[in-house]
This record gives sequence, C-alpha cells and structure tokens, in this order.
Amino acid sequence: MKRKLIAAIGVAGMMVSIAACGSDSDKKETTGGKPAAGGDKSLTVWVMDGSAPDAWMAEVNKAFEAKHPGVKVKVEKQIWNGIQEKVTTALSEDTPPDVLELGNTQTAGYAVTGGLADLTADKAALGYDGWNKGMTASSELDGKLYSAPWYAANRVVIYDKAAYKKAGVTPPKTRAEWIEGLKKLKASDPKGQAIYLPGQSWYVLAGLIWDEGSDLAVKDGDKWKGNLSSPEAVNAMNFYKELASYSTAPKDKDEATPQQSTDVIPKGGVASWIGLGWEAGGAIDAMKKAGKTADFGYFPIPGKTADKPGSVFFGGSNLAISERSKNKDLAKEWLALAAGKDFMAKYATATEGALLPNNDAAQFKPAAGSFAESMALAAPVGKITPVTPGWANVETAPNPIKDFMTKVLKGEDAKTAGEAADKVINERINQQ
Repeated sequence: MKRKLIAAIGVAGMMVSIAACGSDSDKKETTGGKPAAGGDKSLTVWVMDGSAPDAWMAEVNKAFEAKHPGVKVKVEKQIWNGIQEKVTTALSEDTPPDVLELGNTQTAGYAVTGGLADLTADKAALGYDGWNKGMTASSELDGKLYSAPWYAANRVVIYDKAAYKKAGVTPPKTRAEWIEGLKKLKASDPKGQAIYLPGQSWYVLAGLIWDEGSDLAVKDGDKWKGNLSSPEAVNAMNFYKELASYSTAPKDKDEATPQQSTDVIPKGGVASWIGLGWEAGGAIDAMKKAGKTADFGYFPIPGKTADKPGSVFFGGSNLAISERSKNKDLAKEWLALAAGKDFMAKYATATEGALLPNNDAAQFKPAAGSFAESMALAAPVGKITPVTPGWANVETAPNPIKDFMTKVLKGEDAKTAGEAADKVINERINQQ
C-alpha cells in the first residue's frame, strides 16, 4: 500500500461554494467536454493514485462494460495534493467526472454545496444495508445519502515483541490491563519508553472520547458546539495523559513531527506505539536499512471492557456521483458494482487486507498476528469526526484539539482547557 495514499486519508480541506445544478441522465451524453464517438457512451471515473489496484479496476470495468455494450469506462487517476480545489472546480462545470473518489471527511463539504447527486432513493441497489455503519456515517448528511463508502483504515498498537517478552507483558484487552503492562515495561527498561505517544495525536484521543460515549462536537438544535469540556471528554483526556506519562514524546507535536515510524522507532528504545499500516511498514523498512531486526506484534487499542476493543478513527474514501453528470443512471450502476460486496471482497484481497472494505462481510481474512488482523478486529467500532461541512474549519491550524491536549499535558486542568477549546470550535464549526 502506498504511503502517499494512507498519509492523505482523512485529510480535510476548506470548501468553497459550488453553484451546481442538476441535469437529467437522458440528455446528450458527453465525456471530458466532447461527445462520445459514434453515439456510444463513456463513463469518467476519478480515483486517487494508489487507491485502486489496476487489476481490480480493470475487472470491475470489464464486468460493467459487458453489461452495457458500447459503454466505455475511462479511469483518470488524481493526486491528493490540490484535489479539493480540482474537485470543487470540476463539480461546477458542465462536464464533470461521473464518479469520483472523495476523502471521507471531505464528502459533507461537497454535499452541502449541491455538487453531489442525492443517492437516497438508491440505497437498496447500492447495498446500503450491508455497509459498515462507521464508514456509512461519512456518506450521509441531514438524512440523505450522497456517496457510497469505499474503504478505510485505522490505527492499532504496534509493539516490540522482545520488549514485551522481557517485561512479561502480553497484549492487553482492557485499559486497566494496558496501564499495568506499561508499568511493567517501564520497570523492565527505565531508560526506554513503554509507549511512544506524542502530545497531539488527536485521532487517538477521539477514540477515547467515543469510548466514553461522547464526541468531539455535538449537535445543539440546528447548530454544532464543541464538546471537549464535557465530563466524557475530560475523562478521555485524563486517560490519554496517563498513557502519555509513560512516553517522553514531545507534548506539543503530533505523530508526524517527527515522523514516528521513520524518525523515532528505528532508533530503538520504544516498546510500543500507535500507528497505521503504512507506518508499521515504514518502520520495518527503515530498521532493515539500518541493519536492525524489526519484530513487531500488533493488537487493537484496548477498550474500557474486554468485550470490545477501543474505538478508532476511520480514515478513508467514499465514491460519489456528480450532480451534473450526464450519465447518472450508468454511474449509479457502476457504483453499485464497484462498491458491492462481491467486488469489495476482491478489493480487500487485492490490497491484502491493508484497507478495510465497506462491507464487513467482504473483509479479507488476514494472517494471524498481522497488522491487518488487528485492524479488522477494531473495524466494528470505527467512527469518523462529526459529519458537518464546518468540521474542516476545526482542523485548520492552529487546531484547537491539539492545543487542548498540549495544555492538559503541561498541567492545565482538562475542563478549563476544554472550555477554551470549545470556544474556538464553536466559532469555526458553524461556518461553511
């Protein structure tokens, strides 16, 4: 799996308004601004570079074209850098791509502008009932469906097997067991880090807040408001602080500054850390290049009780249809095929479990003890950030959630710091 894909997953951007208007699917068929040759039709699909294995995409298109003689699917690969602006422009034009991949935290921003086709009436045909509910949330806005979830990825705990064996620690199932294990690891290697946990890894904090039964922001009438000063968020942040007490990572940086997988872990002295699949792979490669042995184990972030793992943030992508598409009916059929259980099962296999398919029943059976196995175990409790177009404004630097975390780790009361952060969130989240 390409690092550039996973690194970009979940990135949200500021949206500008799209003056989009609908068009019927039975109007003159065009693609790329030009009439399709010979009266035949073309379907244009935008996907991000690295998202879809070529062989899988070719199989989807072959099956689709076999059902629709004369129709050709044109796949155009895009890059994440600058994609928000490119999509915004494309959706406002008369000949946009028919189907396009969108980051799951970006989808609401495009939907609210009218740039995406309303798929609510097509739920049954698209396989809505079989979709992972955590992924589905990002496809909906105000009770309407604007895309199909496609794939996602989440973080797990990555640990040094030798360090855990030396300390007599086994993968924990609960938060309490997790803390007890960290105590043993610290005692076993006082100079090392039982866990590397940067002060601003806010996606990890989000999962802890969800486990407490709350969220980063909540709906208040027809408005949204920050929720970091709530008792649940305060409890979650205080637990994060307890975890971080076993780490010497910077309190005012996130996991990418420095990059934990390549700039921290390969240097040694870290018994465990929390990361994505590409980060685990990056650490293994970096250690091999340095002549070191990388023997990692993996387990889901522990939950409050042993019956289920801790909640995790789902970073991923959705597949949507342009409101101005001249080929809406064809686009819906292609979407139903590509995002359907059968081809999602093939997708999971093609990506070797590095990404989670939208349908839990289509999940690739990963090898025992692999990163993919732990990631899949947490999939049923995956979630995303609040689904509102204004959420992108919250993540804009300086991110108030990160500031909140740093303040608490440096000694400020969590409720007081949360109240200050909530004021910033309130100012931003209701802007579109």
